[in-house]
Amino acid sequence: MQVDSPDMIRNVALTGHSGTGKTTLASALLYAGGVVNRLNKVEDGNTITDFDSEEIERRISIGLAVCFTPWRQHKNNLLDCPGYGIFFDETRSAMRAADAALLCINAASGVEVTSEKVWEFAAELGLPVMLHLSKMDRERAELKSAVEQLQKSFGRQVIPIQIPIGTSQDFEGVIDLINDKATVYTKDGDGKGKPTEIPEAAQDEFNQWKTALVEAVAETDDALLEKFFEAGELSAEELAEGLRRAVKERKLFPVTLSSALHGIGPASTLDAIVETLPSPIDRGTFPAIDFGGEELEVACDPDGKVVALVFKTLSDPFTGKVSLLRVVSGRLDSDTLYWNFRQEKDEKVGHLMVMQGKTGSAVSGLVTGDIGGVAKLKNAHTGDTLCEKANPVHLTWIAPREDAIAFAIEPKSKGDEEKIGESLTRLREEDPRLHSRRDAETGEFLLAGSGQLHVEIAVAKLKKRFNVEVILHPPKVPYRETIRKSASGHGRHKKQTGGRGQFADCRITMEPTSGDEQFEFIDEIFGGSIPQGYRPAVEKGIHEAAKRGYLAGYPVVGFKVRLQDGQFHDVDSSEMAFKIAGSLAFKDAMGKAGATLLEPIMKVEITTTEEFMGDIMSDLSQRRGRPQGMDSKDGSQVVSATVPLAEMLDYSPALRSMTQGRSSFHMEMYHYEEVPRQVQEKIIAEAQKKKEQDHA
Repeated sequence: MQVDSPDMIRNVALTGHSGTGKTTLASALLYAGGVVNRLNKVEDGNTITDFDSEEIERRISIGLAVCFTPWRQHKNNLLDCPGYGIFFDETRSAMRAADAALLCINAASGVEVTSEKVWEFAAELGLPVMLHLSKMDRERAELKSAVEQLQKSFGRQVIPIQIPIGTSQDFEGVIDLINDKATVYTKDGDGKGKPTEIPEAAQDEFNQWKTALVEAVAETDDALLEKFFEAGELSAEELAEGLRRAVKERKLFPVTLSSALHGIGPASTLDAIVETLPSPIDRGTFPAIDFGGEELEVACDPDGKVVALVFKTLSDPFTGKVSLLRVVSGRLDSDTLYWNFRQEKDEKVGHLMVMQGKTGSAVSGLVTGDIGGVAKLKNAHTGDTLCEKANPVHLTWIAPREDAIAFAIEPKSKGDEEKIGESLTRLREEDPRLHSRRDAETGEFLLAGSGQLHVEIAVAKLKKRFNVEVILHPPKVPYRETIRKSASGHGRHKKQTGGRGQFADCRITMEPTSGDEQFEFIDEIFGGSIPQGYRPAVEKGIHEAAKRGYLAGYPVVGFKVRLQDGQFHDVDSSEMAFKIAGSLAFKDAMGKAGATLLEPIMKVEITTTEEFMGDIMSDLSQRRGRPQGMDSKDGSQVVSATVPLAEMLDYSPALRSMTQGRSSFHMEMYHYEEVPRQVQEKIIAEAQKKKEQDHA
């Protein structure tokens, strides 16, 4: 389907907590619009928007997907979003590209944590929100109590524009409060329903909710309020237009309802989307910057210069890369050269497509406000802007959230080291929240993401898509070793094997320093006890021995070495011999200098609510954390603490479990501290055991 006017487009992000039925609703809307010929279900693994093999296997949405359904000559672009908190960046991307959010709420269980996050981010973007009570056929699904909870969570501006016919298992239809019409649906029917008279039993409830809606709309506009006071009512046109304007301005948040699993309500939901939610033109402007870094606003102008946002990248081992775009201004045409602002390169846009999940149908172009896809863009990545070279602008993108967790990965097969890097590059194209790097201190290859499940799914994709199997384990903590007092060391290397032998002798003094730098080498030899040419070899031997560690194999830092004396042989001495002697002197001094382990201490900030403070403080104590203070910020509590990194490796899932996902944390490196003796003994014992196993 291709439309010529932005007025005939609706871009809606289907959002909400996991299990609220967003993908099922998308399937029901596609069925009602005639896109599919049956009601596809998540449990059958045949939905259009859950097409990734991991989504089908796990029966959860992992990434955002785009589809569209025609309804009343409108093209309704639906952006189906994941509900798990660890994939919330996908939801943020969808909301950035959409003109409204449809926030699914399980009518029986109410507002959950991801729903709250969607609400907050929509407010940040200034995005209109329609609330949708799903699963209205469930036990305890009751409109009045559900609306009361929504109003308690989100404010009195939440107002139903539909009410149910029947409750719980008897839910069979929807009454439209805007147009005073009722629609009854056949369970597991065609999703379109049949018009009917408003049931006599529902008349009183209809009158009450209709009055509440009219009053709510009138209160959003002075002119309407005056008419309401004069006439005691609003005309159908005044009500519809006033509601649409109030929704666009975020003065009202309408509530719709359905049981999408059984095809009850999708046609009524599509009516509400078309009649109530804003078009791309209504959306207004997108924030951007120009080539000089100046801030500006890009208007949604059909006659304007071309500006399009790449908001998602799909990567398929067979079809390659597909970039999903939202046209913000102008008309984007197939087979045309555009300018990639961030890359500062030309970008050839080939055949544009309108998308149904991973399947695209070719179109000649996309008008302002439309959403589509294009395959094999050479340079473009998620968050990039395509524009005209003569009018370079960059649409502002969403600041990435910090990694919540990192794991060390290693290939099962030694020949796969290079393949891991190449495969992860492909995965990162479609999922910018994945990060990989080589840890400079531990030498491990780390894969980081927004949660353990996120990383595990990436590992599963490596195997299925690229035939690369890896072993996943917690990363090493970059401990360090140091000394607590001064000590002397003697290193003597003497070896005679016939012919020329090896001989070197050196004496050093080690002293602790206040910093954690590698070490300082001071040459205090006077005379020729060690020739000048061999002294750098002593330093090199100490340096390499310090890198290998003394107690548990961690680098030794925070010390200085004074080279004070030694002996050499005219024939048997060499640089290699003095390098070995230097390492022996180092080990000798370490044994006398009170060697100890240091651990990284992190500065941690936890944002939570009052109800979880007790659990969080108790947990921090068990993690050897030291609270530094508490502060109130925007209605939340912010706890500051210092905690050893070793105790924070599993904190992300622990905090999510402890607070039902309603808390977040940020941490950064603070300093190194000495490890408590009892913990230190355990670390050294484990290191010794591993060393013995490696040599076995």
